[in-house]
Amino acid sequence: MRTTTNSPATTGNWRRAGGAALGAAALLVAGLGTAAHADAATANTPVTWTATPCSTPKHAGDLTCNSFRVTGGVTAFSKLRAAKSHQGATLTPHAAGASPTGFGPSDLQDAYGLTDAAANNGSGETIAIVDAYDDPNAEADLAKYRANYGLSACTTSNGCFKKVSQTGSTTSLPAADSGWAQETSLDLDMVSAIAPNANILLVEASSPTMSNLGTAVNEAVKLGAKFVSNSYGGGESSSDASYDSAYYNHPGVAITVSAGDSGYGAEYPAASKYVTSVGGTALKAASNSRGWTESVWGTSATDGTGSGCSAYDAKPSWQTDTGCAKRTIADTAAVADPATGVAVYDSYGVTAGWYTFGGTSAAAPIIAGVYALAGTPGSGDYPASYVYNAAGTSALNDVTSGSNGSCSAAASYLCTATSGYDGPTGWGTPQGLGAFTG
Repeated sequence: MRTTTNSPATTGNWRRAGGAALGAAALLVAGLGTAAHADAATANTPVTWTATPCSTPKHAGDLTCNSFRVTGGVTAFSKLRAAKSHQGATLTPHAAGASPTGFGPSDLQDAYGLTDAAANNGSGETIAIVDAYDDPNAEADLAKYRANYGLSACTTSNGCFKKVSQTGSTTSLPAADSGWAQETSLDLDMVSAIAPNANILLVEASSPTMSNLGTAVNEAVKLGAKFVSNSYGGGESSSDASYDSAYYNHPGVAITVSAGDSGYGAEYPAASKYVTSVGGTALKAASNSRGWTESVWGTSATDGTGSGCSAYDAKPSWQTDTGCAKRTIADTAAVADPATGVAVYDSYGVTAGWYTFGGTSAAAPIIAGVYALAGTPGSGDYPASYVYNAAGTSALNDVTSGSNGSCSAAASYLCTATSGYDGPTGWGTPQGLGAFTG
C-alpha cells in the first residue's frame, strides 16, 4: 500500500534531495557564495520523506498507519517563518531537531478559523485516539509538545490524559512498537493543537488487525469518548459490512478516519458509511483574505490522499453525488502533505526531538479536534452529515485545485478538485465550527 521513500519538490519537479542543500552549504563554507545565494538555493530544496514503519504490515491481515516523516528539505513552515523573520530559510533536519520544523497549533488554528474556539471550547470533552501497540513515552512526549507551545498540561495525574489497552486496562498494555509510537505522537499532538482544552484518551490495540483496532474503537466509546480518531486503513473486503456493524456504528459519536496515503483508491474503514472520512491537502501561507491556500495533496501515482468509490459499503443517506453507486470518499479534509507538514515531538525508538510529519494520519485527528470544539454530537447523529448540511457555505474552505491520480473522465471529481464536492477533499476544509455542529 505504501512507497518507502519519496522525493517530491513542492513545485512538482522530482529529484533526490540533498544536492541543492549541500551545494549551498559548500558555497558558504568555502567562502565562494553569499548568504543570499545560499538562502535562495536552500529555499527551493525539495522536501523528502519516508513512510513511517507502521505503514508496512508485519503480518498478513494487518492494517497500516497513514503517515510519513520528513527527512530533509525546506518545508512550508520553514519558508513561512523565514518570510516573517526576513531571514533565510532553514533546512528541515534529517534527524530529530531541537526546535519544530513543521506547522504548530497557532498555524493550524489560524488556517482553519479556530483560534478563538481553541482557546474557549472543548473543556469536558474527551477525544479518543485509537492506535496499535504501546507507546511507552506517549505521555512524556505529549508533555514536551504542549509545553513548547504554551498549552496547558495534559497528564494522568490531572485527569486530562488516560492510556488504556483495548480492554480498558491501564496496567496490562500491549507490546511496545517504535513505528506505531511515531503515529501515536502525531495523533496526540494534532488533537492537542486543535482542541487543547479537551481530555485525551489513548486506546492501544493489541495489534493492527481489524478485530483488535475495532475492539479499541468500541472501548473508546464505552469509556465515554464522543470523538474517536483513527489514522489507519487497509484494502476493502466483502466483510466490511460486518465490520461496520461490529465496530463503527456508533450514532452520537464523531468517528474520523484517514482516507489513505496511496493516491486515488478506496480504503477501509474510511469507506464505512458511519464515519467521517478525511482527505488531505497541501496547506500554504498566502496573501489572500484567509491568509492561506490549499490544494489536493497528490504528489505522485503512489503518494497522495485517498479518495474514490467503495466497492462494498452502501451510500449513506446524506451523500448524494452520482459518480459512485456506493459510499464516496472523502467527506472533508485537512493538511496532509509532508511538504507542508506538522510539528511532532517523539522519542521512543528514535532520537528524541522534533520531527515533521504528513499523511492523512495528521488530517483525521485534526478533524476530530474540530468536532470536539463544536460540541457533543446529537445522540442519534452520524456527524459526517453535518458537513453535508453545511455544503457550499462559508463554514468550509472549498478546495478547487489539484488531483490525486487518474479516474474516469465521466466522474473526474472523484480524483480531481472542483468547485463544490470532490473525492479528495469532500466539501472542503474547516473554516470555523459551523460545518461540524449538529
